Amino acid sequence: MPASEESDDDALYVLTAVVLTPAQFPSVLGDDYPEACTALGLEPYEAGYGLVMGQDGDGARWTVVTDDASLVACAVAAWDCGMEYDLAIDERTVVVSLPGWPLAVAVAAPGVPAPHDPEPGPERGEAATSPLAPPDTERWGPAQRRLGADEIALQWALWREQVDSDVTFVSPGEKPHGRVRRVLEEARGYLDAPPPLGRVRSAFASGDARTLRADGPGWSLVARTDDIAFVLMDDAPGEVLPVGRGPELPGLLTALDQLAVRPG
Repeated sequence: MPASEESDDDALYVLTAVVLTPAQFPSVLGDDYPEACTALGLEPYEAGYGLVMGQDGDGARWTVVTDDASLVACAVAAWDCGMEYDLAIDERTVVVSLPGWPLAVAVAAPGVPAPHDPEPGPERGEAATSPLAPPDTERWGPAQRRLGADEIALQWALWREQVDSDVTFVSPGEKPHGRVRRVLEEARGYLDAPPPLGRVRSAFASGDARTLRADGPGWSLVARTDDIAFVLMDDAPGEVLPVGRGPELPGLLTALDQLAVRPG
């Protein structure tokens, strides 16, 4: 990632950035967009934010929140394609600078001290708050459950192949596991009572299909609208339960896709 060209000790050496919008946010932070915003002390504005993570001249970790989400989205897209992009944030778009990083960052800025949390103080205008830190994913829980669902969405073909081999297959029409049935019923409940923004998200998949991500209290669901679904639950550590098409799933996925938020 590009680093700031400024020599001022207060300059931010940019390491990475992510988008925080209703349709695209780090799900490790919450089951929906408002919950993810709350984790960062932000108001859940529908236009969203960009989170720019880097180090100052002393090596301290900082997360700069900008309301120019489109600029950050462009930078992330360029980086994902292996292109250089000098992400320079206009100070007028900065919402707040928060100490620490909310996500794990595996790189560090060259020529500055190793990453560390800044000392509490009034620098940059922020109050003496506890530094942000990535959620604990060492033990199974909500954060790891959501990360697992993200990984399945990213590696769909790999997980789909396992269903055809050695993974237990359940279908809504075959009286599936009671906990899976509960998840499907709660997901169907979203059709009558729309959930918080971002609780159901839809992204591009192959052909005319869409990839669905839905979350609820203690569960995550990832599916392709033309295929099956996978369910992960807080009370089933490490388990990934496939849900077959059956007579019910296609209609449920189509309906969820219609109410889901999509990237702009």
